[in-house]
Amino acid sequence: MTLPLMISLLWFISCSEKKSDFKMPAMEVKKIETSAMVDSIPAVADSICGIPSLSYITGKFDPKIMDCFQKIPNGLADKPDLYLRKEVLEAYQMMKEAANKDDIQLVIISATRNFDYQKGIWDRKWTGQTLLEGQTKATDIKDPAARAKAIMKYSAMPGASRHHWGTDIDLNSLNNSWFSKGEGKKLYDWMQTEGKKFGFYQVYTSRDSGRKKGYEEEKWHYTYKPVSKDITKLADQMLTNQAITGFPGSEAATEINVKDNYVMGINPECYE
Repeated sequence: MTLPLMISLLWFISCSEKKSDFKMPAMEVKKIETSAMVDSIPAVADSICGIPSLSYITGKFDPKIMDCFQKIPNGLADKPDLYLRKEVLEAYQMMKEAANKDDIQLVIISATRNFDYQKGIWDRKWTGQTLLEGQTKATDIKDPAARAKAIMKYSAMPGASRHHWGTDIDLNSLNNSWFSKGEGKKLYDWMQTEGKKFGFYQVYTSRDSGRKKGYEEEKWHYTYKPVSKDITKLADQMLTNQAITGFPGSEAATEINVKDNYVMGINPECYE
């Protein structure tokens, strides 16, 4: 064997040995950091079926196809095809059993309403198809902001309703006076004490309670605080008036400051 050939052979063997000893360095896996506003609410990701998103806050999803929602069984609501988040429904069923023992008949009359559902309610009022309280038409009010505020005494703009979240329910009647006497008062008084033990709080309390902003009092509207508390915080941080759009009158959202005055104009007990 010639000297050059021997040198080449030794070089090849040396390089082969080095390659066999080589190990690919471990790949550095970096955690994708979420925004600071989400990091400040560590429990939110689990409480809204995964990664927090504005689409969830604004109701732009179909609860019928989401694993974290469940259809309300027959006998618990006054109509079919109503949905709630599973943990909310479970808590409600426990509360319902306790209420039955106290001769209180709870009936869900509204539950999850996504963006499209809420838009239908809003559009019918905006165009005068559905009369406002006092049997007046919203179309009689020409100024968009004033018309929107008239509707928003009791109805939320699409994208700004707590009913989007699957955490809120309306019970028995949409008339405050029904809860002022007889069976209605008995139910209301029970919810103010016993309901809270199951996590359900009245969202829109009376003005006398210290709540100065937002919708009029709704003695029928309750939220499941163990879940909605975190979603409320997320809405406060993620939602903007500009994101409340896609329906007639939405241009008034910024002028009215819907996010601060209505979305956050709730009973402080619901987020404290």
